[in-house]
Amino acid sequence: MALILSGRDAAVSFKNKIKAKVQKRIDDGKNAPHLAAILVGDNPASSAYVRGKVRDCKEVGFKSTLIHLKDDVREEELIQNIQRLNSNTEIDGYIVQLPLPDGINEKEILLSIDPMKDVDGFHPENLGRMALGLETFIPATPYGILLLLEYYGIETTGKNAVVVGRSHIVGSPMSILLSSNIEFGNATVTLAHSRTKNLKELTKNADILIAAVGKHFFIDKNFIKDGAVVIDVGINRVSGKLHGDVDFDSVKNIVSAISPVPGGVGLMTRVGLLMNTLQASDGRD
Repeated sequence: MALILSGRDAAVSFKNKIKAKVQKRIDDGKNAPHLAAILVGDNPASSAYVRGKVRDCKEVGFKSTLIHLKDDVREEELIQNIQRLNSNTEIDGYIVQLPLPDGINEKEILLSIDPMKDVDGFHPENLGRMALGLETFIPATPYGILLLLEYYGIETTGKNAVVVGRSHIVGSPMSILLSSNIEFGNATVTLAHSRTKNLKELTKNADILIAAVGKHFFIDKNFIKDGAVVIDVGINRVSGKLHGDVDFDSVKNIVSAISPVPGGVGLMTRVGLLMNTLQASDGRD
């Protein structure tokens, strides 16, 4: 049976460390980090995710603010709320929860966020700084994956890694980070996607496989090399249950380690967000 890369266990460990650092800030007379979130509409998944982030903040000693807007909000009004957060000196970082309703240009919204408060790490300036190896806010999900690899001591240097999925939220930044000259990087990385013609040939050679294609059970045992480490980023709701991009039961006796869904990367994404907010707070001192 494969090693289960539990996001729950890793998250507890990292949140305890964050909590200790927050307490140290307070003992030194500094403010607790303050994370805000803008939620538009009542998408159940988005609402649950934001509620989880609010709980995380309380758990580690952060302040939190939730701005909940109706799903028929005009783009101009949303940008006005963003601009208020940009100028609010009490807010260290914030997120605009995606996806946004039809009629709102997500790119324009991302561009309106102050890069110094962009703790989701999606602003082009932060993505560019990450690509150049400069200090920045790493996109929360790739950051969470790196932290998961760190917690379990998964060796990446010199390994053959394949990332399936090319989104700017997960796949593209993950490929950059894994190939970077950093701890838990230095891998040889192939960035693929669902239309890659020789996909199985690529994934069968992967020591580390990151599945972020957004398709239920897209990856099964026929894609997996014996002994591979598999990180399943997918969150797909099927018949009321959450499933990943990887057919867990099909591969569990082939892989050496695998992250579960639920209970894996999603929890670590929230840890990545907390780490970025703590960094933002430290940077504003």
